[in-house]
Amino acid sequence: MAKGYWVSVYRSISNPDALAAYAKLAVPAVEGAGGRFLARGVAKEAYEAGLKERSTIVEFDSLEMAIAARDSAAYQMALKLLTGAAERDFRIVEGL
Repeated sequence: MAKGYWVSVYRSISNPDALAAYAKLAVPAVEGAGGRFLARGVAKEAYEAGLKERSTIVEFDSLEMAIAARDSAAYQMALKLLTGAAERDFRIVEGL
């Protein structure tokens, strides 16, 4: 079974306090759903259309688990805190 990955790349963060509040709820929600943070922080380098902003990669044992975690009530509660505080590109991809 292929693993599932969350790939989140921020374009801008307008409210760092709201981002911190989101993270306080999001981290336990993601880990509780079986997610493992592989990378989290500001990019060290950015190429092509990339930006040196916050990026996060989370691994799940399956694509289905990754989708279920995103749709979970716990993560949705955290996500509400991020509304209007940041612009990001969020994708769920299937591993090879």
